[in-house]
Amino acid sequence: MFKKIYLVAEIGCNHMGDLKIAKKLIDQAKQCGADYVKFQKRDNKILFSKKEYNSKHPVPQNSFGKTYGEHRDYLEFNLSQHKKIISYCRKKKIKYSCSVWDINSAKVISHISKDYIKVPSATNLNFQVLDYLSKNYKGDIHISTGMTSSNELDQIINFLDKRKVLKRSVLYSCTSSYPANTNDVKLLDILKLKQTYGKYLKAIGFSGHHRGLSIDNAAIPLGANWFERHFTFDRTAKGTDHAASLEAEGLKKLRGRLDETNQTLNYKPSQILKNEKFQRNYLKKIVRI
Repeated sequence: MFKKIYLVAEIGCNHMGDLKIAKKLIDQAKQCGADYVKFQKRDNKILFSKKEYNSKHPVPQNSFGKTYGEHRDYLEFNLSQHKKIISYCRKKKIKYSCSVWDINSAKVISHISKDYIKVPSATNLNFQVLDYLSKNYKGDIHISTGMTSSNELDQIINFLDKRKVLKRSVLYSCTSSYPANTNDVKLLDILKLKQTYGKYLKAIGFSGHHRGLSIDNAAIPLGANWFERHFTFDRTAKGTDHAASLEAEGLKKLRGRLDETNQTLNYKPSQILKNEKFQRNYLKKIVRI
């Protein structure tokens, strides 16, 4: 076995603003073997400019409001709802985590998310957020690296290093496209992250937005042991992320395949395995010349 594999079911905003749907997805994620469910937190009034807030959703059929800001507000759970989600996760024996998109959200979630907080690709250059979490949050800091240049990534690493939090930081390889085409998922970036930063970090992760299950396994021998996939009850449902998500059957299969692959990543403890000895005695013919 390589390392323990952690599977995160990213519910994100696929709850469609409905706590009942969120609980249903938590139930399914637990049944599928996920270690964590992950949600998102935004303060839309500071995250978006007035112009952005009042603009139309770029994909109107996915909008839950007249403006993009209203759409985001509709999907936003407040602190009380997040606390209810955490309580429900405890009841179901699955762990809670959350992405924070701005400083206000980082402050709110840091008081309730015990294990780790995720900084999404869109926020990884918000050094106000990184600084706050480094100084005020005791859990781990997980960071996605989609749409981030190598120079920017060096800036992030140096920033965290100066605050002495790299050993509780996890860096995720990520392609920020929803859904991502298979040829845009560059898995060797995981190896690059491991070779460049791995010795300084707690772990390396893979955040996938691609369709299907065929490529996740390859991330394990490259160095990833945290896996994050968006999760939904229906990939055709209204909303931005459903199409880039797994349904319950897919998530369950992914859990099994990751664990099976992980079990194979080892060397033989002896030159001839115990299970091979019978076949060797029965089949192997040694012919010398």
